[in-house]
Amino acid sequence: MSSQPTEASAPLIPMPSLTPDALRAAVAQIVPSRLPELNEHLASAATSAQRTSSVGPLRAFTAHWGTVVNIERWPQRAARFHACEQLAADPLADPEEARAAASEIGRILRTAGEEIGP
Repeated sequence: MSSQPTEASAPLIPMPSLTPDALRAAVAQIVPSRLPELNEHLASAATSAQRTSSVGPLRAFTAHWGTVVNIERWPQRAARFHACEQLAADPLADPEEARAAASEIGRILRTAGEEIGP
């Protein structure tokens, strides 16, 4: 695990290992509403990995869900991420504010992904 982001609050949970079981347990604890999505993604990744004889789809799964967990385990980061998602998706939002929100979403995703490592 990499360095922790600088935030005023502590994480809800420690960063789990990047395994399907550990990520599933973390999602169940901090964003249980996303468990069906995780399970579908895992099944799809496993099928693709088997079909292509490649671990690439499973690596993509762990990178994606590791990033999700690393965002959601920090309450302030998660709140900002979701606020930016709403603003960027709002068709009535000021276009410049929506672009800034989309840019911030990218920064949050990049940072969270870099923190979990390659």
